[in-house]
Amino acid sequence: MTPEPVAFLDSGVGGLPYLAHARRLLPGRRLVYVADRENFPYGEKDRAAIVAAALSLAERLINREHPGLVVVACNTMSVVALQDLRARFPVPFVGVVPAVKPAASLSRRKRVGVLATRQTAEGEYLRNLILQHASGCDVVSLSSSVLVEFVEKGLYRAGAHEREQRVRGEVDRFLAEGIDALVLGCTHFLHLEPEFRSLLDAEGIALVDSREGVTRQAVRLLKERPLQGCAEGPDALYVTGPLPLEERYQWFAGQFDLELRGGL
Repeated sequence: MTPEPVAFLDSGVGGLPYLAHARRLLPGRRLVYVADRENFPYGEKDRAAIVAAALSLAERLINREHPGLVVVACNTMSVVALQDLRARFPVPFVGVVPAVKPAASLSRRKRVGVLATRQTAEGEYLRNLILQHASGCDVVSLSSSVLVEFVEKGLYRAGAHEREQRVRGEVDRFLAEGIDALVLGCTHFLHLEPEFRSLLDAEGIALVDSREGVTRQAVRLLKERPLQGCAEGPDALYVTGPLPLEERYQWFAGQFDLELRGGL
């Protein structure tokens, strides 16, 4: 029996590194990813708009692919709409939230940075997360819609120098705050992990994300769920919105070994 696929939802291409990590821990499980191009970006929208977009996206995905589990591979969608998704649909959902707890445990100076979208950086969810898991730390939360936009629309044609310069601008903001641990609180930023790691390692600053915890939670929930059959097919990248799709999506599909599909 071919098991149900595991699906990933994001405002764009940000969550693809989570899919890549899950592929290593879920060999043989079909993976499908949805980039919500027609509603990108989520980070600057209000709560009602994000919830409406997330519910519509999940409904179309579930009707098309019948996944056994959905990873909400978008920090903004997770912190704003995860409860609404779980209330609406019977499928298990795993959210992605800023890895504040491990960052706080790694920080020696008790100065932690969180780089996220505006909705996440300024939202109540992150404030509560800090109170619960980092109350002994000073946490500096900064947003960067510009870097999200760069990853989504410019990364595929950017050279090494441009990537480093884009990241350096963000890192410098946190260096001025004296942090020694930085949380990548938007999945888009993981596409620039090598550049972040190179610059932060030189300063003795730890880089933290939630891929490992999210994937292990997905594996645990899948073991608890009765196995259901599903049609076979390749791992796929769906992109919402009108055709034709821009060149960048073919590039991302190739980078992550996915079949590109439009029209979800």
